[in-house]
Amino acid sequence: MSLIHDNVIVSYEVDLQNDRITLHTLNEASLQQTDIVYTDVLCHSFEHQMKRSIILAITEYQISNFIAGNLGMLQKGKDYGWPVFFETIDELEKTLVEGKYRYFNLLSSYGMNGWVLARNIEIVPR
Repeated sequence: MSLIHDNVIVSYEVDLQNDRITLHTLNEASLQQTDIVYTDVLCHSFEHQMKRSIILAITEYQISNFIAGNLGMLQKGKDYGWPVFFETIDELEKTLVEGKYRYFNLLSSYGMNGWVLARNIEIVPR
């Protein structure tokens, strides 16, 4: 994913109806525009959204890391069916693994960061 290192996030779209998130980015040195497209998105969390956010990297971790890193959020969302209906954390982890969901972290050197739980990611130069 070196195509996106140091790219600036210009805008992003969250399409809840079609389970898709698109980050529109720009490499200011080459003026190359690149989209980062997540499909079959289950849930996401972004914070520190701001103008001129700079991507450091997007890394993929195991679902077990998602569970461990977001346990409090998952417990709070459980009664609301978020991210899916589940009775126990073990049941949730099994559902996510069997559903082939992947845990992507958006790391920034400046500004917006967060994560996306989706089945796929594609880096699309424009």
